[in-house]
Amino acid sequence: MKKMFLTASFVLATILCSAQLMVITTVNQPGDNEEWEMSNFTDNMGVGYMLNDNMVLGLVKNGEEYDMWGRYYFSMCYAFVQAPTEETMDNMMYGAGYTFKVWKDLYVDPNYRMSTKEGSEGEFRLGITYKF
Repeated sequence: MKKMFLTASFVLATILCSAQLMVITTVNQPGDNEEWEMSNFTDNMGVGYMLNDNMVLGLVKNGEEYDMWGRYYFSMCYAFVQAPTEETMDNMMYGAGYTFKVWKDLYVDPNYRMSTKEGSEGEFRLGITYKF
């Protein structure tokens, strides 16, 4: 049993050490008569795992729930999809964005996203990404 635990720990540590992780968030603009707060930056915070140089998969907080998300990079541009774990096809968000390197591993990501809900309009959002 000790050997299995040690082997599993070694494998997990090796995978995490060689992994490229990223933390993302989307900045929410406050409504009318509201002020900027820290929650405008932390409401949509998430973490992603870079499978290779072009593909990222992860989880992001969406209100009280967690959504799955993925990005596929084309140089500095990317296409993305975000979907909840329940009623996935009805509430899916998709779009495209561009990533600007600000400082070392800190990026600013302006993007445009749309929903699969009927009658919904697209919206422009600003994201922040940090890669480890």
